[in-house]
Amino acid sequence: MADEPNLLGEYVRARRELVTPEQAGIPVFGVRRVPGLRREEVALLAGISADYYLRLEQGRDRNPSTQVLEAIARVLRLDGTATAHLLRLGADGPRRRRARPHRRKETVPPSITKLLTALPLPALVEGRYFDVLAANPLATALSPRFAPGANRLRSLFLDPAEQALHPQWERSSGGIVAAFREAVGTDTDDPRYIELVGELSLASPLFSRLWARHDVRSCEGASKYLDHPQVGALHLNRERLSIEGAPGQTLVIYHPDPGTDAADKLTLLAATVQPAPEATTAPLRQARH
Repeated sequence: MADEPNLLGEYVRARRELVTPEQAGIPVFGVRRVPGLRREEVALLAGISADYYLRLEQGRDRNPSTQVLEAIARVLRLDGTATAHLLRLGADGPRRRRARPHRRKETVPPSITKLLTALPLPALVEGRYFDVLAANPLATALSPRFAPGANRLRSLFLDPAEQALHPQWERSSGGIVAAFREAVGTDTDDPRYIELVGELSLASPLFSRLWARHDVRSCEGASKYLDHPQVGALHLNRERLSIEGAPGQTLVIYHPDPGTDAADKLTLLAATVQPAPEATTAPLRQARH
């Protein structure tokens, strides 16, 4: 059907345009008028016909074999996470639009809420679309945007205060966009996804450019450099742990290396936090329809 989303075709086209002929081992003669590889070059290197590859990109053939997709992944220089994403798109096949129920509220397990309260470190729970579902007081002291009801993507791309907290936010912003695409996968008709991507694409040229790349990356632990308005420069480690029994939810914890000035500064910040009986939670903003 003409109105079916062509997720597979959009993905391979975007990735094809990011691979240079030199990277693919193709000699270049004269001026090339297209970014990246041509369709026929991808087909040749993948060992399939140019017509078949064209049908895949255009969405006229949506049942490629695993072998074909893996061959294309090699040509497009996809890593393991991106290849798995490509295989999911290929396995998804033709999709029929269906009426969806109202978006289900993501509820943090009570045991995790208790854990947040007990942790002496900044900690929060993110949902599938990077909404903050719960946070302890120290996390909110680290950033007021680490608060229930906020969205990590919206804060990073639209809130100048959050951008000031992350001095390297533009350099690292591609990572969170790629992780968001990996988290969503093929479920792109969800109202929450449509609302969030639409808003950010219109409001942030940087998000729009990064989203068009179709990068896919798993969101893992990383080092984070923050410039906090009260305690100054902070070098923290960020861990992301999947929550058992709560699909799509992630426990995010920030911690310093022992004996560093970051540990001292975090202790100083913790002293300014009023104790709370439990971690704060709040309902998410509802999607507009």
